[in-house]
Amino acid sequence: MSRTRTLVVGWSAALVAIALFANLGLWQSRRAVEKQAMLDAAATVMADRTPRPLSLASDPIRARDYDWAVGSGTFDARDALLLDNQQRNGRAGVRVYRIFVPAQGMPMLVDLGWLPLSGDRKLPQVPNLDGTIELRGLLVPPPSTGLALGPALVKQGDAWLMTRVDLAAIASETGLSVPLAPRVLRLDPALRIGYERDLELLPNTLPPDQHRGYALQWFALAAAVLATALILTFRKRRRP
Repeated sequence: MSRTRTLVVGWSAALVAIALFANLGLWQSRRAVEKQAMLDAAATVMADRTPRPLSLASDPIRARDYDWAVGSGTFDARDALLLDNQQRNGRAGVRVYRIFVPAQGMPMLVDLGWLPLSGDRKLPQVPNLDGTIELRGLLVPPPSTGLALGPALVKQGDAWLMTRVDLAAIASETGLSVPLAPRVLRLDPALRIGYERDLELLPNTLPPDQHRGYALQWFALAAAVLATALILTFRKRRRP
């Protein structure tokens, strides 16, 4: 193979690799910016904590926003919904959700907190909460679904085990006659109902700083490929 052909093939492969690594770096950078904006918006709301009505959860225009909300209503009698693969302090467990019917607005999911799973993965018992209850907490978008593979939820005994929070699938599988509100209520940890919880927004995913670190690594790989290609192109050929 001639040197010219070798250079064409080599630079073609190098440019493909550089474009791939650079795009991965840009994607990680965008995720860092998005998550930082999310954390900043939520921090502003939680610092202020001006109470808004729970009915705001039903507003599709604010589906990606954050609000501190207060309101009363009743928990639906349907079985609890348990989100699988939720780590807390190094322990495996599930995040507990129940459907709540506020006095005004659409039915909504309420995050009641985290429960551990035993070694045999037997699901914990989650009793219903009866009567009219006043809730308060942070209205947030539901957790990211990630790569949606398989059914979103399956019935296991007296609970629904979820692989992701898919509001449309939850409404359909549980037999709700109306859609769920597009936002979820994360309960104030000070309330004396529910389970272990906090208002950490990224408990099982990467924080912005880690995305920035990965972005730097991808950009460094792109730069390394470029530098290697330049060195191989301009180095002196050895004489026979």
